[in-house]
Amino acid sequence: MEERVLEMKAEVLKALAQPTRLKILEFLRGGERCICEIVPAINGEQSNISRHISLMQKSHLVTTRKDGVKVMVKVRDPKVFEILDSIGIVLKNRVSEQSRLMRSL
Repeated sequence: MEERVLEMKAEVLKALAQPTRLKILEFLRGGERCICEIVPAINGEQSNISRHISLMQKSHLVTTRKDGVKVMVKVRDPKVFEILDSIGIVLKNRVSEQSRLMRSL
């Protein structure tokens, strides 16, 4: 695989690899939201949330637009939710496997 493609994949995965950013993305499953809605929904601070959104914007995970004084945020490509869902399946499988091992003790 081409080196640049691997670097781009790593960039997206790095952007996803932070709990606050995952909370923001999960909140955006419902569609475009104002930062003013995101902050209380994930119990964060405005400056911190804005920094995370900026980083995700640079990684092309989200887009923003101004609506008067509001900054609206939305997921650029809903396929990102498939990534998150796949990770959830991997975790469920791991927990299932651990449960089977525990029962065999």
